[in-house]
Amino acid sequence: MNSVHSTPGTGNHAVVVTRVSDTQWHAVEDDRMVGCGDASRRPDGRLFISIDAWHGAVFDRIADAMLADLPTPLYTVVDEADHDSTSAWERAGFTTARREWGYRVPTDPQVTGLDSVRTPSGVTIVPAGEAEEGPLRALDRVIRDEVEAAVGWQAMPAEVLPRPAGTTVVDPSKYAVARQSDQYVGFVRVAPLTRQPRIGLIAVRADRHRRGIARALLAHALGSLHRSGTASAWAEVNESNAAATALFEGIGARRAGSTLELVRR
Repeated sequence: MNSVHSTPGTGNHAVVVTRVSDTQWHAVEDDRMVGCGDASRRPDGRLFISIDAWHGAVFDRIADAMLADLPTPLYTVVDEADHDSTSAWERAGFTTARREWGYRVPTDPQVTGLDSVRTPSGVTIVPAGEAEEGPLRALDRVIRDEVEAAVGWQAMPAEVLPRPAGTTVVDPSKYAVARQSDQYVGFVRVAPLTRQPRIGLIAVRADRHRRGIARALLAHALGSLHRSGTASAWAEVNESNAAATALFEGIGARRAGSTLELVRR
C-alpha cells in the first residue's frame, strides 16, 4: 500500500503520512518517523485502530489519513484517565460507546468472604490446566453463541486480542472449569501475569445461571492465587453488567481505573 497524505508539519517541514501496509501508517517529518498508526480486525469483526505520536498535530495528521483510507465504523480503546488521548480521538470524531471499570480484587478468602462458599451440589471444579480441551472448547463456543444472541460479544471485555479465525481458546491451561453431570457448564480464565494476574472472563451456561457456580469459580480462582502468594488480581467489568459488578464489589473489589471504547460511525 502506498497512499500518501502530506500536511503541514510541527515545525518548518511537512509531515508525510504513508500507508505502508494494509494495517500500518507511518508519519515522517524531515526524514524522521514521528508517529505511526495501526489497524486490527477483532474476532467479532470490528475494526480497531491505534495511533502512537508524540505531538497532537502529528496524531491528527495520522488520524486524518487513516480515516480517509478505512471504512467506518472504527473503534479504539483508551484509558479514561488519559485526557489528552481521549481529547485527540474526540477531535477525530470518535465518541464513547461504552465504559469498562477496572477492579483490583483481593485474593485472601477472609477478606473476600469467599472462605464460606461451598460448591453447588453436583458441581465440581476442575483446576486450571486439568480440563479436557475438546469439551472446554465446546463450552466456550456455546457461551459465545449465547452472549452473541443476547447482548452481543461487543459487550464483553474491550481488550480482546486478535486471534486466528475460529480460535477462541488460545491457552486451555488458563481455564478452571465447573463440571456438572459430566458436562462442562462454566469456566474462569486467569492470565498469570507477573505484576498482577488478570481475571479475563467468568462465564456460565445460561441454563445454569443463578446457582452459585460463578461465585464458586471465582472463589476457586482467587483462593489458588492467594495460596501462591498473590495478594490481588485485576478484572474488567462493563459498567452495564450489573451482575458482574455486584459479584466483584460484593467481595471487596475496588475500582482502580476505567477504559473507554470509542467509536466513529
